[in-house]
Amino acid sequence: MRDGGARSTGARSGARWRVLGTAPFAATALTGTVAVHMALVAFGNITDFGTNQQFVRHVLAMDTTFKDPDLMWRAVESPALQDAAYVAIIAWETVAAAVLLLATVLWCVALRRGAYGRARAVGTAGLVMVLLLFGFGFMAIGGEWFAMWQSSDWNGLDAAARNVALAAFTLLVVHLPATARPDA
Repeated sequence: MRDGGARSTGARSGARWRVLGTAPFAATALTGTVAVHMALVAFGNITDFGTNQQFVRHVLAMDTTFKDPDLMWRAVESPALQDAAYVAIIAWETVAAAVLLLATVLWCVALRRGAYGRARAVGTAGLVMVLLLFGFGFMAIGGEWFAMWQSSDWNGLDAAARNVALAAFTLLVVHLPATARPDA
């Protein structure tokens, strides 16, 4: 009797390790990575408000672009509007981080239960928020509308592209089918 109990405990322990080789575990790890990254980005912008405030102000003012008169009408020179945009960015980052942290917890719970629908849905929402912020907000609006690509001093396109790539890759992994756990 005692020996049978030891075997079943060992089998359960082995099953726990096998979950590491599954797509849901990869989704959990990647969602958690993006969650922590977004939380740190938001935390940095809140605790060091002035650094990226200057970034947003210069991008919106278009003061370090080629100053093409055909584009300069797009510039936003009001500090109040620039700061409102920056606060909105920080709020979006904070909510995205919170949603992704919740998704990570849901993925951890789902790893034990095998039901991934809720974790997948919440994770998707958070990842789409990241894609909208960095893809639509920074790359499309900042990069193209405000010609950020023209600035050698205030160009965040490389960082935005890295964030888009990480979020998009994570979104793909989140939507991989959850197949049966691999055998030992």
